[in-house]
This record gives sequence, structure tokens and C-alpha cells, in this order.
Amino acid sequence: MMNSHALAQTFENLGNPRVLVIGDLILDRYTFGNAERVSQEAPVILLRADQREARAGGAANVCLMLLGLEAQVTCVGVVGDDADGRELVSLLSDAGVDSSCVLSDTTRPTTVKERFIGRAANRHPHQILRVDSEVRDPLPTSIEQRFIERLLPQLGSYQVVLISDYNKGVCTPRLLQAVIHAARDAGVPVIVDPARGVDYSVYHGATTMTPNRLEAELATGVKISTTADAFRAGEQLCRQLALDMAIVTLDRDGMALAWPPPARNDQPTGEIFPTRARAVYDITGAGDMVLAMIGVALAAGASPAAAIELGNIAAGLEVEKVGVAVVPRAEIRAALAERQAAAQSKILSLDDLTRVVGEHRARGESIVLTNGCFDLLHVGHVSYLQEARALGDRLIVAVNSDASVRRLKGPTRPVISEADRAAMLAALAAVDYVLVFDEDTPHDFLHRLRPDVLVKGGTYTPDQVVGHEVVEAYGGRVCVTGMVDGISTTKIVNSVADRHALRGPHFAQSSTRQDTRSIG
Repeated sequence: MMNSHALAQTFENLGNPRVLVIGDLILDRYTFGNAERVSQEAPVILLRADQREARAGGAANVCLMLLGLEAQVTCVGVVGDDADGRELVSLLSDAGVDSSCVLSDTTRPTTVKERFIGRAANRHPHQILRVDSEVRDPLPTSIEQRFIERLLPQLGSYQVVLISDYNKGVCTPRLLQAVIHAARDAGVPVIVDPARGVDYSVYHGATTMTPNRLEAELATGVKISTTADAFRAGEQLCRQLALDMAIVTLDRDGMALAWPPPARNDQPTGEIFPTRARAVYDITGAGDMVLAMIGVALAAGASPAAAIELGNIAAGLEVEKVGVAVVPRAEIRAALAERQAAAQSKILSLDDLTRVVGEHRARGESIVLTNGCFDLLHVGHVSYLQEARALGDRLIVAVNSDASVRRLKGPTRPVISEADRAAMLAALAAVDYVLVFDEDTPHDFLHRLRPDVLVKGGTYTPDQVVGHEVVEAYGGRVCVTGMVDGISTTKIVNSVADRHALRGPHFAQSSTRQDTRSIG
């Protein structure tokens, strides 16, 4: 994870990338009203309609979300030769999307999803019914050929290609493979939001894809119950489809980033990016928002990690809205500022922390403390911190200073500075406070803070935990939590060269640029 300041700086450097969107265009119609009672004619809800509106859905929604992120957008797709199609094209063109590559197909109607949204007592809107009108037949060969002839010569002028597949017939194997191969030759990344339950070989050679938990399970046969399962499924997708990386979205559990497996037979590894708990009103459009935000970030040269963190934030804002709605840059900027302020307020001096701990104790709250270097924060750390947080009311993480880490680990460590390590820990929801300490042992601050529980992650016994004698002397407890198999900082450091060699040149370069900005 990046610290909040570096992530905010990355966001400000996104610019206005040129984005090509290929996929299934959908017109979303909404009917809002009060769900007053059950009908006398049948056991159904009676909706008294008071508002109707039409919105762009599917790949068309991705285009509008990209506009909200201030990208320059060209849309590729089909509509029917009907009033719904003309309305959908107008929604795109009026918003500022280049719709010159949206073609009319006389053999099909425009795909329409009509949603009925009921409010109880004029509040708490919920979807109560959806009616779909669609044809899923593949594109006629003539339209497929027109797309290929138009797109291939232009691909080099875009900074990223997004494929939004809703399995309505536009994303044919021939069209996608022609685009993916040409984009590879032009050095343009291709990001796929895949359809559920289709043959994923159609996406072979893309840069990355963003399946959700269920889609990844169906595609790989891997049941995703843990982060290790998500990494395993992601690695399998990378291997089978020749992807540079795979991003598995895990709803409330955030996102998992997996790379192609290294040459040696390692356990599946990757990076997990937790998300902040939010009030979820409607998940409609969350996947589109993830695709749009990650696409803009990677097009601008951000690292995959930064792109995913921004995607998490943007998707969180999206699910707080009813129906499909654009999340503008201003809202994401405000969320980043809130995150920076929250993280900064958690990092305290020992004097301030001693005072705050006293206030919590006066309210009858128990204090849990853990300490360590936390260099290269990974899923093992996150898992153990969540477990530690469950042992009490407040969790303090004491992190070794840079000088302290060098004395303990040698002159090549830490990889991440103390300020960034503290900021990343503070950004975790499980962590209440962070203390940076310079001593080689925790004895001094344990005497002052007197935590109720001292926690360490690993294979220690309680009497091997440094500082256990201090805590036990005043009646506190010492606990040891488990480990995530196959995950450690040393293992990650040792595998960097293998992973780097397997990434495409675009991401090797963009990751280097972003890492330089983050460290500097």
C-alpha cells in the first residue's frame, strides 16, 4: 500500500489520458416511486411512480465514468436502429464522448435494462424489479470487420484500451484478439472487465483483467475463501491467458493483485488491498467504476498498486450512490484528503499516546499493542493486525524507526522509510494509533503505556516475545497470532527480480516511474 500523501500526489498527476472503450452498450431506465402497499389484484408491491430517467449503462457507463475522471474517451459498440439506441448515443455525445465508432445494427434492438426503485415512507430506496430487453447474438461479420478496419490503425493514439464485456455480442473472439494483438504491438495496455461464465480464452494476451470473486471462481475452478485462494486464482488466470497480472475484486474484502507464477515452484503470492467499510446502497456500476479508475491510472503511468488503491476508493464512493452514477474527480480528491487527515491523526508521539491511552482507559476500553518493523507491508501483516484488533477495544502499532531497523536487520533495510511505514499502518481500519520508536526493544513504551494485551505474530511462544516480562509483571496478557502460509517480507524481497522479469515492458517502466515518485 502507498501512503496517503503519495497516493494523493499520484491522483493529481493523472492528467487527461486518451482512452478507447470497447464493449456492450446498455440503456438503463429507472422508475422511482413510493412502495406504498401490496396490490389488491395480486401479491405484488404497488409502486406509485414519481420520477423516471434514462442513464448510460454497460460500456456506455464506463465511458461516462471516465469523463468524470477527466479522461478523453472514444466509445466502440453497437445500438439498435430504434429510439432507445438514438437516446443512448445522444447521452454519450452530449456528455462529450466520441461516439463516431458506435454503429447501428439493424438485426438487434438496443439493450435496455429497466429498473424499478421503491422507497418505503419516502426513504430507503431499493430496487424491487428489473426488466431486460436484449439480444445476445454475436456481431454480424460485416460490422465486426468495420470495427477492425477502423480501430487497428488508430490504437497507437490511445494510452489504454478498456474492454467492458457484458456478453451481449460485441466482444467477439475475432474482434478482441485483433485489438489485443495490435495493442500489444503498439505498447498500449489492455484491461478487461470480463463477462461471467464465458470462455476466457477470448481475452488471451490482454495486460490484465478485473474479474469479481464469482467470475474468477467460475473461470478457474478455485473456490475463493481466503486471500491465498484469490492469489491462486489470479496466478492461474495469468498463466492460462498470458496476462501481465490479474486483479480479482473481492467486494468488502478489497482487491487482490496476482502476478504470473515465477519459474521456481513457490506458493501463490500477491498483494491484497483492503477497502474501507461503507454504507452500501447499490452495487450497480461498482465494477464499471473499478475498470474506469484503474484504466485512467495505468494510462497515466501509475503503478498497479496505486491504480488498485484508487480503484478501491472510487468503487467505495460508487456503492454509496443509488443506481449507476458518475463519481467525479472532486469526490475522489475529497476522499483522499479525508484519508490523509485520518491517517495523520493516528500517528502520535509517546507523550500524546500516553495521554490518549489514559482517556480510553477512563472509558473502560482495553488496549492492545503490537510492535515490529513492518517493512514492505503485506497480507500477512494485515491478517495478523486484524486478529490483534479483535483482542481488545483499541490497537496500537509501535513501528521501529529507520535507525532501529538498520541496527536489527542490517544496512540494506528498511526498504520503506519510517514515515511511509507509519502512514501505511495508520491507513488500515484495524489500527487505531501508530507510534514510531527508536529503541531496540519495546520496554520503555510498554512501561508507560501498560497495554492490557501484548501481541506478536509468528511462531513464537509467549515467553519468547520481547517485553513479555514487563506486561506480565503488571498483570497483562501476551498473545501470539498465526501466520499466513508462504508470506513474508524476506520472501517478497527475494522474489522481486523474478516477478520483474515476467512483467511486460509497459508495467516495468510505469512501475519504476511511480516508485520513484513515491519514494522521493
